[in-house]
Amino acid sequence: MASFLYRLGSGAFRRRGLVLTVWLVSLAGVGVGAAVFSAPTSDTFTIPGTQSQSALDLLSSRFPAASAGNASAQLVISAPAGQTVTSAQNHATIENVVKAIGRAPQVGNAADPFLTGTVSKDGSTAIVSVSYKVTAPDVSDAARAALTHVAADARHAGLTVDYAGTAAQAGTGVGGTETLGLVIAAVVLLITFGSMIAAGLPLLNALIGVGVTFLGIEVVSGFVTLSSTTSTLALMVGIAVAIDYSLFIVSRYRHELEEGRAPREAAGRAVATAGSAVVFAGMTVIIALAGLSVVRIPFLTTMGLAAAGSVLVAVCVALTLLPALLGLAGANIFSRAQRRRMTRPAAPTGTKKPAGERWGQFAIRRRWIMLPASVIVLLLCAIPALSLRTSLSTAQDPTTTQGRATTQIDHAFGPGYNGTLLVVIDHAKGAALTAAATEAQKSISALRNVSLVSPATPNPARDVAILTVVPATGPATAATEKLVLDIRDQAKSFDAENDARLQVTGETALNIDVSDRLASALVPYVVLIVVFALLLLLVMFRSVLVPLKAVIGFLLSLVASLGAVVAVFQWGWLDSLFGITATGPIMSILPIFLVGLLFGLSMDYEVFLVTRMHEEHGHGATPHEAIVAGMRHGTRVVTAAALIMISVFAGFITGDQVIIKSIGFALAFGVLVDAFLVRMTTVPAVMSLLGKTAWWAPRWLARILPRIDVEGSELAEPAPAPAGCEPPLGRRPSDEDQAPEHGTDQTVV
Repeated sequence: MASFLYRLGSGAFRRRGLVLTVWLVSLAGVGVGAAVFSAPTSDTFTIPGTQSQSALDLLSSRFPAASAGNASAQLVISAPAGQTVTSAQNHATIENVVKAIGRAPQVGNAADPFLTGTVSKDGSTAIVSVSYKVTAPDVSDAARAALTHVAADARHAGLTVDYAGTAAQAGTGVGGTETLGLVIAAVVLLITFGSMIAAGLPLLNALIGVGVTFLGIEVVSGFVTLSSTTSTLALMVGIAVAIDYSLFIVSRYRHELEEGRAPREAAGRAVATAGSAVVFAGMTVIIALAGLSVVRIPFLTTMGLAAAGSVLVAVCVALTLLPALLGLAGANIFSRAQRRRMTRPAAPTGTKKPAGERWGQFAIRRRWIMLPASVIVLLLCAIPALSLRTSLSTAQDPTTTQGRATTQIDHAFGPGYNGTLLVVIDHAKGAALTAAATEAQKSISALRNVSLVSPATPNPARDVAILTVVPATGPATAATEKLVLDIRDQAKSFDAENDARLQVTGETALNIDVSDRLASALVPYVVLIVVFALLLLLVMFRSVLVPLKAVIGFLLSLVASLGAVVAVFQWGWLDSLFGITATGPIMSILPIFLVGLLFGLSMDYEVFLVTRMHEEHGHGATPHEAIVAGMRHGTRVVTAAALIMISVFAGFITGDQVIIKSIGFALAFGVLVDAFLVRMTTVPAVMSLLGKTAWWAPRWLARILPRIDVEGSELAEPAPAPAGCEPPLGRRPSDEDQAPEHGTDQTVV
């Protein structure tokens, strides 16, 4: 591998103009494709193979007038204090609202609350239920604007109006929340390298790569339905890993130049060594994200594949575009002050050791303290995870119209009206259907936690009927989930006795089925990515214990991150600090998505730190020397990479989507504890305890493992410098220094 990557890096360095042109043309190409094919996103959940999805599909084909899968909205209208919505004036105003919204674009039906009975018992509030002819992603801006205009007209008449529902929620794309993270990343890179050019290259590399990814996702959206968070999450991951991967290669390139290598030779060796680590680190992230497809939920699969695609692009730009940019940067990869220092005589021995080396030696000397202390801190952070509750129905921001509508419905009608269930009955016709529906209404009404069961509504063919069930509790409660299970249990005997089939669906039931699917898939998913990662690390390090140590460290980081998320987003600790206006159950997709993202990212630091230790060990260093050397060369860069990751992810905490805020927080906290507590504290401590055993593998295993050179040991050293020839900055000359090819290398160091 090292030889191939060496040729790739040195070739990109030499053909830098061509490489840069190819990437810019690619960026322009996907930009044109995005302009032509880009389509709206959709937050509609589909989960094939579940009862709720089966019932929705049935209604779509045999009872389309029910609009079960289409967009909907609820206008919650409240009278002023001391008045009721049934008074003559308010009644007339609401009738006008119903007529106006019924004439709005794409509206199929606007239900009169005085006819449907959606007026609260005290007369303070009425709900106008609006069904649309199209699905949520197809609702036009004009249709959404109609809700705003109608609400404004009713407010002018003295009523309070708020609205909620899928039609009221515009798809949210990528906002500006990543800007702060990029600014902090630029500052960290400048401090790390001390050169504007060296700091800017990883950012430029990342922006081009992320631009290709984001525009590529827009192209795909024209052919595949994507959720509104797909591009945001891909952007979040893509920026972070692209900067990190570029940071590692730029750092190694500068190190090779400081060792006296010619620029093209240094670029080839940087890509061969640090690039090998980038390839393996990227593969672990890609496997973890692409593995989300095992959950068999389409929206989660597309999110995982999009994020995996962003990582793949980040790896490609790091291995090809970055060497080309290094060639264009020339001597400016170092600041003037750094170039002057490099031309001076070597500093006398006894100078202060680098901070990474000192920290590594400290962690080794105090390993019996540092190791248990780090584990205890991580386990303490994990304690809140024991009370983790998940749901797709998260708490609403009370400052938004959707949040106010939900709160008003709770107060006026009860929390169950925000989580109604839809019971579908089919396989009976005519009078048999009516009898079956009546029996279903009677038996469901007798169940606990049922507030109301509406009379059956049949389709024109009278072979399908629907019942609306209003629970006594909210949609995200355990009691409502139990009610769904009770109805489904009752359906087993109902189907046999009435020659019919009873199914439960609706948004609440769909959310419950999604949560159950995610929970049942979590363990197989973790096993899948851990096994694949163990195999990759086993091949990379030819060791049994190093991969096991890496996985255990990840599990500690994972439970600590979940605990922190529960403490902030569920318990409300420090909620005002993070701009959280409402607490409640954690979004059910977060744990499984966090597993994939955090596993891949935590392996990055493991690979970059331990690869350097493995390299030094392969060159004959003792275990202690290899650990110290790995920390000396890797700590500063890993610290910078972690700070960049944290800043990028933390920037998304300021977003307005709960799932984006929570994932951004979880990843920022996870990277924090994984980089500083696990990788840079427990890793040197454990490696020192293991000694030579860390690199042990059974002989039979060593024989069958492929040999992949990730340290660059198979690269030949350049010929010694000719006498009397002194290259710039004290580096030894090569054929490139003496005879630049077609003048292309004359500007470089």
